[in-house]
Amino acid sequence: MSETDNLIIALSKGRIYKETLPLLKHAGIEPVDDPDTSRKLILDTNRDDVKLLILRATDVPTYVQYGAADLGVAGKDVLMEHGGEGLYEPLDLKIARCKLMTAGRVGKEEPSGRRLRVATKFVNSTRRFYADRGEQVEIIKLYGSMELAPLVGLADRIVDVVDTGNTLKANGLEPKEHIADISSRLIVNKAAMKMKHNRVKALIDQIADAVAKSQ
Repeated sequence: MSETDNLIIALSKGRIYKETLPLLKHAGIEPVDDPDTSRKLILDTNRDDVKLLILRATDVPTYVQYGAADLGVAGKDVLMEHGGEGLYEPLDLKIARCKLMTAGRVGKEEPSGRRLRVATKFVNSTRRFYADRGEQVEIIKLYGSMELAPLVGLADRIVDVVDTGNTLKANGLEPKEHIADISSRLIVNKAAMKMKHNRVKALIDQIADAVAKSQ
């Protein structure tokens, strides 16, 4: 079997990877290598025709969009930021659930006389959220430690994913507005859906069955 006959599935390390494994197992796919102990970025599986790519979460949609991977699993927060061009999103896997929210200091008043400053790595989603509300804000792009921004006066608000809210609380912050419910989605390259239709469709159906049985 040639490389082009392989099914390539893009995943990210961490929670999404761990919660996707049982769904893949239901479809008869199990990794041979452990990404936590292996330095390999292309993992073999128990099936010669299926490989797993281990990527940064934000890169998964890009690899699938451009056909370097046939399928992938990405959080809805990442997909909202990416825009979803060139992708099908056939299935909500109902895993890695959280919320995309605005947050700020407890009891802190809105600034007067200037635009609200919002720190986030979700620049596109944040811009859309405030534009839909008719608000003009100044967006400051950060890549991590979002909770620090309001504490040192860099920003009035942050936009980030919230799971338990414990990190916000520990830093004197509280969730404010709800932007979107987030879960991980199965995404498919449009060309792969045509060229490898039977195999891709069979995998989607098997994973959908696993999702249904897990609820």
